[in-house]
Amino acid sequence: MKLSGPYDPKKVEDKIYKLWEDSGFFNPLRLTAQGKLKRKKAFTIIMPPANANGNLHAGHALVMTIEDIMTRYKRMRGFKALWLPGLDHAGFETQVVYEKKLEKEGRSRFKMSPEELYKEILQFTLENKRNIEGQIKKMGASTDWSREKFTLDPEIIKIVYGTFEKLFDDGLVYRGKKIINWCVKHQTSLSDLETKDTEKIDKLYYLKYGPFIIATARPETKFGDKYVVMHPKDLRYADFKNGQKINLEWINGPVEAIIVKDEAIDMEFGTGVMTITPWHDAVDFGIAEKHHLQKEQVIDFYGKLLPIAGEFEGMKILEARQKIIEKLKIKGLVEKIEENYTHTVKTCYKCESVIEPQIKEQWFLKMKPLADPVIKLIEKNRITFIPEHYKKISLHWLKNIIDWPLSRQIVWGIPIPAKICATCQRAIVDIEGNKYTCVKCQGILKKDTDTFDTWFSSGQWPFATLKASQNKKDFKNFYPTDVMETAGEIIFFWVARMMMLSLYVTKKLPFKTVYLHGLVLDAKGQKMSKSKGNVINPLEITEKYGTDALRMGLVMGNTPGQSLALNEDKIKGYKNFANKIWNASKFVMMNLDDYNPNAKIFLNATQKKHLKELQKLTKECTKLMDEFKFYYAAEKIYHYFWHSFCDKIIEDSKVWLANDTLRQSTQYMLLEILLQSLKMLHPFMPFITEEIYQQLPIKDKKKSLMIENWTK
Repeated sequence: MKLSGPYDPKKVEDKIYKLWEDSGFFNPLRLTAQGKLKRKKAFTIIMPPANANGNLHAGHALVMTIEDIMTRYKRMRGFKALWLPGLDHAGFETQVVYEKKLEKEGRSRFKMSPEELYKEILQFTLENKRNIEGQIKKMGASTDWSREKFTLDPEIIKIVYGTFEKLFDDGLVYRGKKIINWCVKHQTSLSDLETKDTEKIDKLYYLKYGPFIIATARPETKFGDKYVVMHPKDLRYADFKNGQKINLEWINGPVEAIIVKDEAIDMEFGTGVMTITPWHDAVDFGIAEKHHLQKEQVIDFYGKLLPIAGEFEGMKILEARQKIIEKLKIKGLVEKIEENYTHTVKTCYKCESVIEPQIKEQWFLKMKPLADPVIKLIEKNRITFIPEHYKKISLHWLKNIIDWPLSRQIVWGIPIPAKICATCQRAIVDIEGNKYTCVKCQGILKKDTDTFDTWFSSGQWPFATLKASQNKKDFKNFYPTDVMETAGEIIFFWVARMMMLSLYVTKKLPFKTVYLHGLVLDAKGQKMSKSKGNVINPLEITEKYGTDALRMGLVMGNTPGQSLALNEDKIKGYKNFANKIWNASKFVMMNLDDYNPNAKIFLNATQKKHLKELQKLTKECTKLMDEFKFYYAAEKIYHYFWHSFCDKIIEDSKVWLANDTLRQSTQYMLLEILLQSLKMLHPFMPFITEEIYQQLPIKDKKKSLMIENWTK
């Protein structure tokens, strides 16, 4: 059979993907031993579960490309290669997406019952899940769909609950009334990782507080301030004693304040003295805990002032701020106002609303006991980071880790399997849901309505997916996994948490290598966003230029950890490369009509040289692939095929093919070079290489190029 016409990805890609799926070779247990490929050793990647709340974006396309390159390469190298796919319900992120949908429809989640909202989001998520699965296939992902998992699968939830119960029994999970990051818009707590440090310009108010001048950007919190704190070594305030009481006039009348000396105070900020609001500031909360001080709520969970604010009760923060200052001016309590005070505030990473710290009962996970064993193993180089500097970054975060608030006040997610005693507030874990009264006081137990932070379930992904497999030997055969490939920006969100939770549950690190890629940026090097209008839709690109061209555009020049500027012209160039591969293959096959694969071949010196160069290239590329330098291997293969094979070898062979003495050896050489080139290109450009391979007249041809031996 000969190749006909120009290369048309639209006619090839769906057909080829069906061929792969029908072959069963995505399943490592169905990879038959062929030739030298005995496949005794496993190679495992667990796909980072894409959020099932939208379409595949450029970042997903990069993940699919890099992980498919790894999997296809290892499969061709004789490994039982498993790439296990999955999708994430994505908790808070999905609920935010759905809330935006409701807003466009003129609806609000606050006017829906939890059951109604959950049902709607579930249907929305499952529809998106099916959609993304199809899009992943469009990217050529050779992932084992028979093992696909979803973070809301019952068997996954059972494992997540089992981990929570174990943590609770071991004293690592506790319920406490601590300060948390509260998003007023979304009405939920957030972990520190779900907030952004945002630079903001506000006014800095210098206020007279008895004999002191205090500086604050948030006068609206000052109604509850009755502690004046200064550094014990600040000589300016040496005459004031710890615990000393002073009387003064304040916003709504006279108050009694208590002097507190503490090292947490920055002597360089303002006047070196401050009042504290323990309910609404993490530093203040820490001081109050240390000195056993009272804490009083001033702002409610909707961002409005409480009765403690007197005449300002019910006002929103920004509305009240200026009115409070006006009242203080009338009282002569405003010393001065700094107009352009630049400071950093925490904002919600989704809606960018300013975070309002609040004290709230939550489930917390003690992180230090989980982090310490991981730190030791990282320091012993039991895990490899690519690029290497992420090792230092990870260690720094792990050594300074704080407890993780697991509770989220949202409907969408995995419910926390716990109950709270209405009488004594004792919290218990109740996975089976069959406990009704408190053992301690016989009070009625009420279901905790909070859900888990989605990262708690996805943090168990490597072992949960394999333990939940229908094949009971999967965990034994494929865990620990070999590589975790994901975005560098979620090293703390996800990667570090997977290491901690997996080591805690399985006594083993979940992967041997962490490969971290950077962001996919637009052609100008800017972060993609809908508001900028610069989002590159990978499916539109594949429709226009073919999937192979996009994959090459994503990997060429893409070094680990570095952001990639992706432009359409670059992808168009790789479509031209695909055409070059097609035309070169067409030329070789056009000249094989009389080829006898069993004939004795006598190569001339130049032909031997060409084959030796190919052998050298294969060896170099193998080393690069083993070192995870896919960008460099792709570049070498690309330049060899275009400039050595097409520009030189094929041109030289045109004369040899016309020579009866050299024709057979030339045919042999061309076929050898083409076949080996297709093998090396296959992990990067699987569709076109498979289509050509299926039509090559070679001996011992396999059912698919993806199970060919990488080398002879």
